[in-house]
Amino acid sequence: MYRIGELAKACDINNDTLRFYEKNGLLSPSSRSESGYRLYTEKDKETLEFILRAKGVGFTLAEIRELLSIEINKADNACADVKVLVDTKLSDVERKLAELTRFQTSLKRLSDACCGGEESAEHCTILEALESDIDDVRHEHHGE
Repeated sequence: MYRIGELAKACDINNDTLRFYEKNGLLSPSSRSESGYRLYTEKDKETLEFILRAKGVGFTLAEIRELLSIEINKADNACADVKVLVDTKLSDVERKLAELTRFQTSLKRLSDACCGGEESAEHCTILEALESDIDDVRHEHHGE
């Protein structure tokens, strides 16, 4: 049996993180000592490690809760149930990557359009671009 501090240390997290997972229904102590300390089993440690690995690949608490419910009832679920969760998460990540790539491209255009000099910002191409259309300012500045 592990006490809260022992389990947190074994999994390289702090006690507050462990309490947070408890508060959110992802983990609960198997029992309490006579003095009221939370006590965790080796199975609880495995559950916590599962939570941390799932979090490490980007799953939210709600998604982890769903994965745990499947983990607990493996016989009542199919691989397809888990794959749907993973594929949905993968689509979300791909969408976010595409959005970040668009941000990167726009920011690069803004940076490239500006001389970065010490003169007044009255005619700063970055500010002008944000006031109008980034592509228009880029083309005007570079004469494209």
